[in-house]
Amino acid sequence: MKNLHVKVLALVLTAIGLGVCAYKVQRLGLPLTPGSQAQVWTVEARVTFNGTGRAAKLGLLIPESPPGFSVLDEDFVSSGFGVTTEDEGVNRRALWAARHVRGRQTVYYRTVLARNRDANDRRTEPEPEYPTVPDYPEPERSAVFALLEDVRSQSADTVSFVRELLKRFNDPTPEENVSVLREDSDSDAERVRRLQYILAGARIPTRQVQVLDLVDGTRSGKLHPWLEVYNGEQWLAFDPRTGHRGFPEDMLVWHVGDAPLATIEGGRGASTEFAVARSSREVIGVAQQRARLLDSNILEFSLLSLPVSTQNIYRILLLVPLGAFAVVILRNVVGVTTFGTFMPILIALAFRETKLLWGIVLFTTLVALGVLLRFYLERLKLLLVPRLASVLIIVILLMAVVSVFSHKLGLERGLSVALFPMVILAMTIERMSVSWDESGPREALTAGIGSLVVAIIGYLVMTHPLPAYLVFVFPELLLVLLAATLLMGRYTGYRLSELRRFRSSTTSGEQP
Repeated sequence: MKNLHVKVLALVLTAIGLGVCAYKVQRLGLPLTPGSQAQVWTVEARVTFNGTGRAAKLGLLIPESPPGFSVLDEDFVSSGFGVTTEDEGVNRRALWAARHVRGRQTVYYRTVLARNRDANDRRTEPEPEYPTVPDYPEPERSAVFALLEDVRSQSADTVSFVRELLKRFNDPTPEENVSVLREDSDSDAERVRRLQYILAGARIPTRQVQVLDLVDGTRSGKLHPWLEVYNGEQWLAFDPRTGHRGFPEDMLVWHVGDAPLATIEGGRGASTEFAVARSSREVIGVAQQRARLLDSNILEFSLLSLPVSTQNIYRILLLVPLGAFAVVILRNVVGVTTFGTFMPILIALAFRETKLLWGIVLFTTLVALGVLLRFYLERLKLLLVPRLASVLIIVILLMAVVSVFSHKLGLERGLSVALFPMVILAMTIERMSVSWDESGPREALTAGIGSLVVAIIGYLVMTHPLPAYLVFVFPELLLVLLAATLLMGRYTGYRLSELRRFRSSTTSGEQP
């Protein structure tokens, strides 16, 4: 029953830890590897117009939840204008207003976007009204219905229907019916309008979307239209010139429809140009901004919200469970003998500052000198507490001596000996001396070497950038580590070090 309780508890802890981690990765976009960079686009719309000396009101359509992107930040830059935003169906409009405007004026709208394939796609909107068949004049009427009939016979659904129509419409050597319908459709806007006109004959809902190509370094970009078709469930985008379905990754949907991008009251000559710049940011910063936009408080109550100085403390503290789990594996499964449970972990933490090679040399030197002096104290027949205090004083004096001599010899790494936990060193010296007296030098040296080996392995685990990053950004994974530790606590099987002993016993038993 107790074993089942532990297994159920471990399962619950694992589910919680992995569930929270999956939410952070899938929903907020936190990376599972350190140093990940996210591509961020900064898009600036610059609107210029001439004031006429009276009140002016400028309207600019701006993105509203563009598909495939998360809006991380946006700014409205102007001088002497008040700014508001309002929703217009599937679009959003920024409004600049001022009481008295004269001369040439410039206002800016700037947005920062990050690629997000899981971003809400507004293509799932309420079902539109199906268009009525236009009253086509001849010869367009005959050409439209003949073309639609041919396309329908070679398609199976709305997507294949539109693709076949676009293929025929964009053919360099079009058939006669298409030639009639392609007149006056050289521009992208006219081309999309002609396609909408033709598709209305099949009663397929269509609309324009104005898109911007995200090209790094663009200074005078313009919007151009794409075609969207409703298939009965959602809006599907098509390139009006190639027929390819879906928006490319480097394309931003600015607004829906063919309404003017900018409108002006009390002014004249409004024109809009776009500038685009690409940069890289740490994915963690992008995820934090995305969480705020999603009204998710999970990162607001994470370690990332703490002051940087406190974050640095936890970056070290959260490594201790990794070292503790390494000790559990090495002692309970492998069978390595050590002096104490936490001593190797703390020594491993000291190795992080001294670096591994110097840490091994300094640790071995201090313990060896301390054991020799501890043997001398044994002859004085001291009580336990005074003896431990004496060992502690000796350890501190040895650390000071090593630091001074290292400095004089120009070995600055030797100064890092002060980072070793002196109480742990004193207890290690004491326990090694007691083990030497009670079990002999072989057992004492075995435990000492085992402690050093575990400290080295703990150092390698705790200094690897991936686990250190994961436990800080995803501390809920420590629940998974706790679950594994609980299961290891019920392990009663053989240790790996015991297999050799039992193998020798089996071999001797088989001999005649």
